[in-house]
Amino acid sequence: MRQGEYELLWGGQARPGRGRPPGLSRERIVAEAVAIADAGGLAKVSMKHLAERLGSGVMSLYRHVPGKDELVVLMYDSLMAGPLPMPESDHWREVLRGWGLGIRELFLAHPWALNVATSDRSMGPNEATWVDGVIGRLAAVGLPVDLGLLAVLTVDCFAMGGVWPEIGGAESGEAFFRFLGDPAARERFPHLARVADPAFTPDAPLENHFEFGLERILDGLERRIEAKD
Repeated sequence: MRQGEYELLWGGQARPGRGRPPGLSRERIVAEAVAIADAGGLAKVSMKHLAERLGSGVMSLYRHVPGKDELVVLMYDSLMAGPLPMPESDHWREVLRGWGLGIRELFLAHPWALNVATSDRSMGPNEATWVDGVIGRLAAVGLPVDLGLLAVLTVDCFAMGGVWPEIGGAESGEAFFRFLGDPAARERFPHLARVADPAFTPDAPLENHFEFGLERILDGLERRIEAKD
């Protein structure tokens, strides 16, 4: 994490300067960069391309944002400028379930953000507002702050790992188990062959792995809470 990125997140807006095109602002730059990344990934975001989209000179952008690396952390934090992604509930389990599903939806809507989330960076003000808010809601329904933080971090880690196959376009079903078309492979991997059989009906459909995993995390936390009572 570069010191300049931290200062950009927490140091407030850049001061107006001479030669800056009317209407050009950090918020507008970040919003346009997010739109570019959503459409084509972070590789499509460049200061030159961004300037063209905004009808501005490249040097004008640098008066608001030092460079692409700093821009990316602003882009990521901007994704959490809205309301907390969870229901108003009087039970911690519903709060955490909503949080986990909300984080999943964020990454599904902005696939490029997952690599940013797992990079060496500082938490920005919008992200801090979300995390502080969910811990506060958990505390309001009886979950101690320390346990609430651990629960949120655990659900976060699961959500980031659990959503990766969906973002990466991982294959499933017949395509995923294509190698089992070979009789020798079915003999070598009998358990996989059984799971891949179209007639196999698991208790939890494989495509629902995210919801299944999230519920098991909540089950474990519930047992922890009950044991402490």
